[in-house]
Amino acid sequence: QVQLAESGGGLVQAGESLTLSCRISAPPYTIYRVAWFRQAAGQESELVGTIDWRFASTYYGNSGKGRFTISRDTAANMAYLKIDALKPEDTALYYCAADDELRDISSRTFTSWGRGTQVTVSS
Repeated sequence: QVQLAESGGGLVQAGESLTLSCRISAPPYTIYRVAWFRQAAGQESELVGTIDWRFASTYYGNSGKGRFTISRDTAANMAYLKIDALKPEDTALYYCAADDELRDISSRTFTSWGRGTQVTVSS
């Protein structure tokens, strides 16, 4: 069974950078992709981006292009989301997801989800 736990959120000032972490507990060689999503209050969830767990290739959704960088450390079973030049509109619950099935890197389908970490950006 795959379990994910996010950390690193908090209250930050606009213009700062922040790195979120996702700790993944999973049997070896069961994860194909990890993604970051975000959901602002009253809005639908949106895909920030995904990373291929084996090859580290990345795909970014519309909300993740430009200031977001996804990376992973397979030895530590960690995924990361770095956000540069934070804006108040980045305020949201950020959560990671993992996929234990082989799908296209841009697929929005995932099999396990974390609970999220809140990021609040003040102007």
